[in-house]
Amino acid sequence: MSQHESRGNAGTFVANLFDLQYREVMMAFATLAVLVGSVVFFPGAENVTKGVQSNISLGLFALFVGVAIVAGVVKGMIGFGYSLITTPIFASVIDPTLAVVVLAIPPWMINMFQIGETDTGLTFVREEWALLLLAVVGSVVGVSFLAQFRTGPIIPFLIGLVIFGYVVFQVVQNFVTIRQAHHPVALGVAGFLEGFLLAVANLGPLLPAYFHTFERDVERYIGGLSMVLGTIFTVRIVQMLLFTDLMTTYRLWLGSVIAVVTVVGLLIGTYLRRLEIDERKFNWFVVALLFVIALNIFRNTIPALLP
Repeated sequence: MSQHESRGNAGTFVANLFDLQYREVMMAFATLAVLVGSVVFFPGAENVTKGVQSNISLGLFALFVGVAIVAGVVKGMIGFGYSLITTPIFASVIDPTLAVVVLAIPPWMINMFQIGETDTGLTFVREEWALLLLAVVGSVVGVSFLAQFRTGPIIPFLIGLVIFGYVVFQVVQNFVTIRQAHHPVALGVAGFLEGFLLAVANLGPLLPAYFHTFERDVERYIGGLSMVLGTIFTVRIVQMLLFTDLMTTYRLWLGSVIAVVTVVGLLIGTYLRRLEIDERKFNWFVVALLFVIALNIFRNTIPALLP
């Protein structure tokens, strides 16, 4: 019986939780945090849409819920993709800066959940602490940039170009693994840029693309990536709460509500990942997803960049 199977039933999970096992505590903490946030910061029924800056119809709200669930499934399966799916769609309907701020909460919850679920995060930190440190620095710089300048379409467009270039590279090279290029400096640069891009645009494909090229152990890949992203999102949220006017209590509540809905998709995606999908199919799925995301980013940004 595998480690995941031995821990897969509710009774074992609860027993391990009361024994304060790292895995179960992290998963429960992440889920409970957004549940509490969605209740404690509830603005009242009459103020539910007051800070959205858009007329949210019932159909549009249902679309948001559906997008959050689908993005959660993808994140549970491959370890990234949540923000890449939700941010362009949400930002096309509501204020882009609002979307970037609100959508910092669900990825925080998801990554904290997966840090525990994969049980590989602490080992990754011991091996790649410099990457984590540089990612935090990039995030701090990025939040300050966002608070001062309020980004436009140029950064998402550049991210789309990076994603598209990575897709072309993988298809042409037939999913080559370049382990000898796993260089600490290159990894550190990728970490810094990941933190910055996530902070200013909520889109950070560089580190997932780097890991997908150099790391083929799916559990370590997802656990390590979740540790880095979870740390980045934690720093972002604290910085926005304490040192800028970006994260209001209303936005904290709205992000928590979206995160609660996302839990459903995350659990589905986690189950699908444990079915041990063929590696080549996994690679094609990742690349196809990134290709669609790149096209969606171009669709939303190119018209805004043209005079």
